Amino acid sequence: MAYCYRHPDRETGLSCTECDRPICTECMTMTPVGPRCPDHAYARRAGSVGQQVRMAMPRTSGAPLVTWGLIGVNVLVYLVTVAQGAGINSPGGSLFGKWVLYGPAVADGDWWRLITAAFLHGSLIHIGLNMLALYWLGGPVETYLGHVRYAALYLVSGLAGSAGALIVNPTEVTVGASGAIFGILGALLIIEYQQTGQLAGQALTLIGVNLLFSFSVPGISYGGHLGGLAGGILASLALARFGRGHLAYGRPGLIGVAGLIGVAVVSVAVSYWKVRGYA
Repeated sequence: MAYCYRHPDRETGLSCTECDRPICTECMTMTPVGPRCPDHAYARRAGSVGQQVRMAMPRTSGAPLVTWGLIGVNVLVYLVTVAQGAGINSPGGSLFGKWVLYGPAVADGDWWRLITAAFLHGSLIHIGLNMLALYWLGGPVETYLGHVRYAALYLVSGLAGSAGALIVNPTEVTVGASGAIFGILGALLIIEYQQTGQLAGQALTLIGVNLLFSFSVPGISYGGHLGGLAGGILASLALARFGRGHLAYGRPGLIGVAGLIGVAVVSVAVSYWKVRGYA
C-alpha cells in the first residue's frame, strides 16, 4: 500500500492522474479526468477548448546551489586564464592550452578536454552572457530537477556539446559553457511538454531565437549548441524514463540512469570517432 505524499502516515490506493503521486482523500480533488493532487487539481488536459495552459515550476529542492557553484567555478577559471594570459579580454596561458577543445589533442588522448572546455571562455562578454544565461535558466531547472539530476544533465549536455562542435569542425579551438546551457534549454522543452502537453511553447521559442543567433553571428560554434541541445533533450527523456515517469516527482531508476550514462558514452564515442586520425 502506498502512502500520501503530503501525509506520509496515511495509506492510500489513490494517485494523481497527472503526476502519479499517491494522494489521500483529503488531498484529492476529483476532476473529469480522475483524481488530482493539489498541484494539478485545477489543471486541465492540454488542448481543452478555451483553456490557456501555463507551465508551472514546482519547487522540489532548495536554493540552486549547483548553479551558483558552476558560475563560481567558471568565473574562477576565467580569472586564472586572465592572469596567465594577456589581459581581461585575452585569457590564455597553460591552463587554457590544456583545457581547450581541440580535435587533434583529443585524438592524442586528452579526453578531459571534452568537458573542461565548457569551463573556459574567450572574452569578458563571452563569459558574461553565458553566466547570465546559466543564472536565468539553470536556477529554475535545478529547482525543478533537484541538485543531483541537474548536475548530471549539465555534465552530459557539456559532453554532447563537445561532440557536436567536433562533428562540425574538429580542427577548430572551441571553448564555452553554451553547449551545456543549450542542454538546459532542452530540459526546459521537455519540462514544458510534461506540464502542458505541447511543444510549441515558450521553451521552443527561446530555443529558436538562440539558434538563430548561433547561425547568424560569426565565430559561434553552432555545432556545440546543437549537440548540447540534443544531449539535454535526451538526458531529460532518460531522467523521465522515456515517458514512464515525471521529471519532477519520479525517480530515474535503472532505466533512467542507464539512459543518462548512454548519452554520455555515445557523446564521447562520437567525439573520438570524429577526431581519429587527426593526432
